[in-house]
Amino acid sequence: MSGGIAGKVLDGLCRRPRARQAALRWLAHDGEVLDQAIVLWFPAPASYTGEDCAELHLHGGPAVVAAVADALVALGARPAEPGEFTRRAFLYGKIDLTAAEGIADLIEAETQAQRRQAVRQAGGALAARHAAWSNRLTTLLARQEAFIEFEDEDIPADVQQSVMRDARELQGELEAEVDQASRGEKLRDGIRIAILGAPNAGKSSLINALTGQDVAIVSPQAGTTRDVVSARMVLAGVPVTLADTAGLRTSGDIIEAEGVRRATQEGRSADLILAVFAADALPDVWTQELVEAGAMAVVNKVDLARPSLPGLAVSVRTGEGLLALRTCLEAKVAALGGVTQAATLTRPRHRAAFCEAIESLKRVQLAPLPELAAESLRAALRALGRLTGAVDSESVLDRVFSEFCIGK
Repeated sequence: MSGGIAGKVLDGLCRRPRARQAALRWLAHDGEVLDQAIVLWFPAPASYTGEDCAELHLHGGPAVVAAVADALVALGARPAEPGEFTRRAFLYGKIDLTAAEGIADLIEAETQAQRRQAVRQAGGALAARHAAWSNRLTTLLARQEAFIEFEDEDIPADVQQSVMRDARELQGELEAEVDQASRGEKLRDGIRIAILGAPNAGKSSLINALTGQDVAIVSPQAGTTRDVVSARMVLAGVPVTLADTAGLRTSGDIIEAEGVRRATQEGRSADLILAVFAADALPDVWTQELVEAGAMAVVNKVDLARPSLPGLAVSVRTGEGLLALRTCLEAKVAALGGVTQAATLTRPRHRAAFCEAIESLKRVQLAPLPELAAESLRAALRALGRLTGAVDSESVLDRVFSEFCIGK
């Protein structure tokens, strides 16, 4: 429970314990005992939300939880909205918006790499880097405004030149962060790998071998796979979705032609493509074009024939080359979305704020008047402020906290 009447509601259930000390209490309402629970009391401001807070550690039976929840509502409380506790912590200045997003990511983390990234962000690592950039921008703005205000006074002649130089340096740092942003985003959201190739190249067998599951139907009959079949796995600590697709060929069959269209579309949206050839068949033009465009070539069925094309040689039937393929995939996945030591941008919202700040810093260099340069510095500072929520609108907050589970 969090809010101004949390203490009153708690008093309606049991005797309030000392602050921040766990106590065993019988909970009762309307003369009926509901449960024996561990109770904690956190008076403001030393609580998660910054408000008066109370915790009830109940026995987990559905009837117990329902009875206590009904009693809380009868005493004046209401169920929390998604993310409401963390939103209140943000509004009361306990955390910034990047830390709130880190908490949401921590709740949703599937892998250890995601957990590490979320822990760093929830702990304020990204906010600390933001503070350093903002402090530098504030200093630049102060120097620029001093140049404008005291232009006729004894101001060093190179003040404005140094402002321009430092603004260019900061712009370069922010651009480097944006270049790295895709890694943090892909680690958070996962990487999609499409398996494409001609019919009967062994694509379905390959996805089954890599995931260790029978996720796709395997048949010697060409055209068995007619839709995109996806499976989740973890590579290099990053969540990965493997997508098996229909064989690439021209077909008069309406359903198979639709499967080929979907396979092509999957390839366009994938972060990485495995172009699979069969060693015992002639190379097809469709798959060769994928390799020429940057896809990773995999030659399957090397137990039946010598590879006719360069690429990773594997045999799904015997297991030959599969370990080397997995090692290569892990390296590529780590490069696309691996954990970095420094806290990085993890959401498109972060990247948008940085891009806006970068554009403002570019305008500083082109400003024909000192006053316009100062205004561009102010705009860059406002854009960076959106990262931590210092200048965020209510609609942005609604979007961020709607991703949370109920309550937290």
